[in-house]
Amino acid sequence: MIRFPVVLFDLDGTVIDSGSIILASMRHATREVLGREIRDEELMQAVGGPGLEAQMAVFAPDRVEELVRVYREHNEPLHEELESCEGMDDVLVRLREEGRRLGIVSAKRRTTIELAFARVPLGHLFEVVVGGDETERQKPEPDPLLLAAKRMGVHPHECAYVGDSPFDMRAARAAGMHGIAVTWGRIHPRERLEAEGPDALVDTAEELLEHL
Repeated sequence: MIRFPVVLFDLDGTVIDSGSIILASMRHATREVLGREIRDEELMQAVGGPGLEAQMAVFAPDRVEELVRVYREHNEPLHEELESCEGMDDVLVRLREEGRRLGIVSAKRRTTIELAFARVPLGHLFEVVVGGDETERQKPEPDPLLLAAKRMGVHPHECAYVGDSPFDMRAARAAGMHGIAVTWGRIHPRERLEAEGPDALVDTAEELLEHL
């Protein structure tokens, strides 16, 4: 018996190892636009949640548009450096071979997801991709996860959602999905993930397979 016939994944820090380029672009944007040095923990605190605009609004509500523009100008070329998270390409192939249906639910815009998959060629493994610009409400609200389930024609309780942020775990719980937190993204500390009470917390791609 397959426990979860449908497995949905966050992208950044879960499937692709993008934490370092996100941090570099957050530093660049806040330095260039605001002339400020902000601690890394503060820069990354909202990553993976309600979208880039909301993340930047924390630093300067009146400079959001400029911050987002400078961030994207810096960040998009860095996608050339992207790699998949260790072991995840094998896990995804294995899940597909077992007959699982896979999807991506990310805070990234669809165009940026496509940019990532142009460098890390895993996009063909996913039946559905939901970007952060496709629902009015974003994670930690359940809307993007529920949209993915709707497009696949499945009930949320058939789905596991795998992610590396507190927002992923809150969204999974609100959607009625099994939430599995992964620690390898290095965007959010393990303690923050533990505090969300995920259904499982895993440290390696091999361990993830055991919970699916």
